[in-house]
Amino acid sequence: MGMAEETGHFSLEASDAPATKAATVSAWTPDGEQPATPADKAAMPDEESVIEAIATVYDPEIPVNIYELGLIYAIDLHEDGSVKVEMTLTAPNCPSAQELPVQVKEAIEKIGTVTSATVEIVWEPPWDMSRMSEDARLALNMF
Repeated sequence: MGMAEETGHFSLEASDAPATKAATVSAWTPDGEQPATPADKAAMPDEESVIEAIATVYDPEIPVNIYELGLIYAIDLHEDGSVKVEMTLTAPNCPSAQELPVQVKEAIEKIGTVTSATVEIVWEPPWDMSRMSEDARLALNMF
């Protein structure tokens, strides 16, 4: 940690000091002192808002969102605000293979409590029509 000294004062150089944020241990309320809620706990994204964001993404060849199509296999929410999604495609040679994961990532990152999103394409288990929701089947006349 570097210090610059002059007559009567000194300063710490921020580039040498680690950036630390003091953790709040408790908070005062009219009912008395209460344990503080961790800031990142309050900022953790919720599954419902992530699903809503994913549901805005559509396969350009199919008039059903990718969540209803059953392309989303896993959603992992983390306390630091990061989200990891595992998804698949209807087929390995899907023409939208490059754009759909990017659209999912961008849609999730628009949520205010999300700090980052990672989307991974997985092929196991392979997608089949049984993964589609009932609404998707009705929209595509596949019942």
